[in-house]
Amino acid sequence: MAPAQMTGSQMLLKALVDQGVDTIFGYPGGAVLPIYDALHQQNALRHILVRHEQAAVHAAEGYARSTGKVGVVLVTSGPGATNAVTGLTDALMDSIPVVCLTGQVPTHLIGNDAFQEADTTGITRPCTKHNYLVKAVEDLPRIVHEAFYVARSGRPGPVVVDLPKDVLQAKGACYLAPGEVKHRTYRPQVKADRTTIEAAVEMIAKAERPLIYFGGGVINSGDKASRLLTRFARDLGIPCTSTLMGLGAFPASDPLFLGMLGMHGTYEANLAMYHCDVMIAVGARFDDRVTGRLDEFAPHSRKIHIDIDPSSINKNVVVDLPIVADVGRALDALLKVWKARGHKLAPKALKAWWKQIEEWRARDCLKYTQSDGPIKPQYAIQRLYELTKDRNAYITTEVGQHQMWAAQFYKFEKPRHWMTSGGLGTMGYGFPSAVGVQIAHPDALVIDIAGEASFLMNIQELSTVAQYGLPVKVFIINNQWMGMVRQWQELLHGKRYSQTYMASLPDFVRLAEAFGAVGLKATRPDEVDDKIMEMIETPKAVIFDCQVEPEENCFPMIPSGAAHYDMLLGPEDKAVKPVSEEGMVLV
Repeated sequence: MAPAQMTGSQMLLKALVDQGVDTIFGYPGGAVLPIYDALHQQNALRHILVRHEQAAVHAAEGYARSTGKVGVVLVTSGPGATNAVTGLTDALMDSIPVVCLTGQVPTHLIGNDAFQEADTTGITRPCTKHNYLVKAVEDLPRIVHEAFYVARSGRPGPVVVDLPKDVLQAKGACYLAPGEVKHRTYRPQVKADRTTIEAAVEMIAKAERPLIYFGGGVINSGDKASRLLTRFARDLGIPCTSTLMGLGAFPASDPLFLGMLGMHGTYEANLAMYHCDVMIAVGARFDDRVTGRLDEFAPHSRKIHIDIDPSSINKNVVVDLPIVADVGRALDALLKVWKARGHKLAPKALKAWWKQIEEWRARDCLKYTQSDGPIKPQYAIQRLYELTKDRNAYITTEVGQHQMWAAQFYKFEKPRHWMTSGGLGTMGYGFPSAVGVQIAHPDALVIDIAGEASFLMNIQELSTVAQYGLPVKVFIINNQWMGMVRQWQELLHGKRYSQTYMASLPDFVRLAEAFGAVGLKATRPDEVDDKIMEMIETPKAVIFDCQVEPEENCFPMIPSGAAHYDMLLGPEDKAVKPVSEEGMVLV
């Protein structure tokens, strides 16, 4: 029997279904009307209509990060595609698998400055893992299947497929199933070299001050990788520290966990990194927010770096032993070789290392005092954590001080429950990301910990939440400033507060009501718990305006370009550098 004739749009939708897609986040326009017409005639795919294309990509990111699946975006040509660029760059920086389908003018008009034409493949080349321009309907099925393979394989990332309108309207009998398509060249190395694993085991066995430094690559590798990381650390008794993106890959309640590392990381994590003698970096890329001053980054350590992306090896920090592999497979191999050789870390040295770490930990660098006065932002987030920790909550954030306080005070026990913009630092990320998470987990408690400035960036998605009846909760840490920018201006720019005061904020309670949501407000500490519980128990969308101390700063803080021992622990600190006779930085 001859293959059935299909339009390009029908082939596209069939390819999506065959790839396991169930949800598309998008916004229509002229160039993609053939796809929207085909969507109208099927029931296998759900389309979520956002109110801005940037939000579509962030929603797909939230969907992808909370499920492990590829997020799918559909936007039109020209401004539809260019509006998606911020989201695509965000996904690239944070290694999030997204396939973005962009409309394009008909092939014969490409290059003619046609209405709503843009060089989408040229514009998105630097901000995607790969991109395609489909020039013939015969190529469409293969390219779509390749796009999903590239997006999810190796180090995940965003892929753009640019779709001219005439290709979408053309008919053909050329459909290929996913199993019939194999990428010609892209074959990420997933299995660790045995010799290298053995060398890593021998290096670790000689360590006296070992440290595991892990990142989002552990979560991208899958839940098994997180379990293997936990087992590896516990079997060896090694302290662990995480990047912002790695939170949840290792249980925060475990005594081995020192908290987040880097610019707003804990005192104990940063000093442990400075003094360790063997560092095991797992699925982390040595971002500048983590390393600080490079010539003083872990200067006493030999470094093992496990990462699936060979381009990340030796890019920022030169390491002694690179292991290019899927981190889950590498951890499994490390555990097996370690056990087979019967190694144990030197107990006396490890005990001394932990004694020093506990002295640093006793500094209690996250301590704050909540008086009867204004609500401290740390208190608000800590109470949110205590009242939601047993509810399997999914947390997204915007970007700024509230994001760092959330990383410090909300403790994650498992992966895929923490969604934040790490590499790009995109204000406006959290709310649309929460929409994507809620679509993926309709019965879950999904909370966007927001700043009032960031929330205003994509506030139009309140309309999306209203349309689909999504019970997303927005917990605004409202300090009436662009808080992180204000903090830097205070500490580094002589308190010259240039354009950081939000002088015309809306009434968030009435704004919520205008979109059919529930608005709440707290101005005193004794209101916080009751309002949080009301937010949690309200079966619809909620905006909670938690008005906090306006000039509270986020500490610890390592100024940009400083070393790990140059932490500011509070408003009176210049730096923290007392040193013992043995060369250890002390409390």
